[in-house]
Amino acid sequence: MSRVKVTNKRTGEVMRATPQDGGWGNPLVYFIALVLIAVCLVPVIYIIIGGFRDNSQITINPAGWPHPWRIGQYLLVLKMPAFWQMAWNSTYIALLSVTFIVVLGVMASYVLARYKFVGRNAMYLLFASGLMFPLSVAITPLYIMMIKTHMAGTPWSVILPGVAFGLPQTIIILTPFLAAIPKEIEEAATVDGCSRLGFFGRMVIPLSMPGVVTVAILNFVNSWNSYMLPLYMFNDQSQYTLPLGTFLFSTAHSQDTAQVLAFTSLAMLPALVFFSIFERRIVGGLTGAVKG
Repeated sequence: MSRVKVTNKRTGEVMRATPQDGGWGNPLVYFIALVLIAVCLVPVIYIIIGGFRDNSQITINPAGWPHPWRIGQYLLVLKMPAFWQMAWNSTYIALLSVTFIVVLGVMASYVLARYKFVGRNAMYLLFASGLMFPLSVAITPLYIMMIKTHMAGTPWSVILPGVAFGLPQTIIILTPFLAAIPKEIEEAATVDGCSRLGFFGRMVIPLSMPGVVTVAILNFVNSWNSYMLPLYMFNDQSQYTLPLGTFLFSTAHSQDTAQVLAFTSLAMLPALVFFSIFERRIVGGLTGAVKG
């Protein structure tokens, strides 16, 4: 086992230290991690590869590789105007939802983190309790409310409830970021003549950007994958989002397994790529929230 030289900065004495955790660590941990990774990735890989086969290949060997590889199923899906309409609906709803969630979440988190007032802890606990309130419990009252307000069947019937259910997670993540900003910075900005609103825009938002990016990515993926809200709120197929359209397509083409797999792959691909690209930002943002 190798030794590491460590120099004491105060005395200048050179000491030798032996690492406590040499080698690869516990093999059981790696085995469990590999099993979990396989459980998550194998279904996704199977769906994507299944789109490159035809129905006869799937029938003969359901778990085999495409031979030959066929891209016709994917091309047929990409030529469907309904697919692009659903993709636009999902993008439109996701972007608006994320915009409202981030803007409202940053403002609410700033107040909870930087100001002391009566009921602040109770308000924070109220937002925290929203994490334990599933959408399935509130879907029927929400549907009745949207009908009475004449918003059922419009994108706002999905956007507004999505914002309400996305705010608790956003506030829980952002509040530690904003609370960790040193008060000395705010005092120095005040001495320089910066108003509270100016400090919020010039200092708070840039310093909390890792947390803002984290909540934006998480809420975008959640909104993109939302199924229950569009199912209840939309009756017109031209308003369907991709998750809802995937169910409709798989029902209408239940005999064409290869095309269903291709449609499913393309429907989940944007969120999968988006999440994979910004994975490090999500981990870094959540780590910063825990430290704060």
